[in-house]
Amino acid sequence: KITYLPNTAGCFTSEDALRTLRLAREIGGWKLVKLEVLGDKKNLFPDMIETLRSTEILTKEGFKVMVYCSDDPLMAKRLEDSGAVAIMPLAAPIGSGLGIQNYTNIKIIRNQTKLPVIIDAGIGQASDAVIAMELGCDGVLINTAIAKAKKPIEMAQAMKFAVIAGRKS
Repeated sequence: KITYLPNTAGCFTSEDALRTLRLAREIGGWKLVKLEVLGDKKNLFPDMIETLRSTEILTKEGFKVMVYCSDDPLMAKRLEDSGAVAIMPLAAPIGSGLGIQNYTNIKIIRNQTKLPVIIDAGIGQASDAVIAMELGCDGVLINTAIAKAKKPIEMAQAMKFAVIAGRKS
C-alpha cells in the first residue's frame, strides 16, 4: 500500500504553501499533507511564524498536517494545539548530516506531546537514527544521507537496522 504525501518543500511563504496543498487536495483528494514553510534559502530553516499560521488555516480546512518545524518545544506545543497530526522537528539543517544537535529539546518535545514525533532533517549516519529512537521519536525522515551515499542501498539498510536497534534500546 502506498500513501501519497503532498509536501510544500520549496515554499517560502504561507500563501505558496497553502496554494500548493489546496491544489493537491483538488487533484488527488489528499488531506494528509506535509507542511514546510522555509525561511531562508541557505540553511532551509523553517519560518515558524508562517508555519504556525499555515497550520492553523489548513487544520480549519480539514487537512491533517504533519509539520516540519524547528526544535523549539514551545513552537511544537503551539503546532499541536493548532491541530497538527505530527511534529517533525529538524535535527540539523536539511542536507547537513550533522545529526541531532539539541537532544534536550527533542526529548522535551517528545515528552510534552501525544502526537508522533518524526525527526525531519539533518540525519547523516545510522547512529543518528539510533539516537532519535532512543530519545523516543516515532520515526526519522532520511533523504540526503541515502541519496548521496556511495552505496545508497547499503546506507538505507543501515538506517533501517539503526531504527530497529534504537527502538529495542
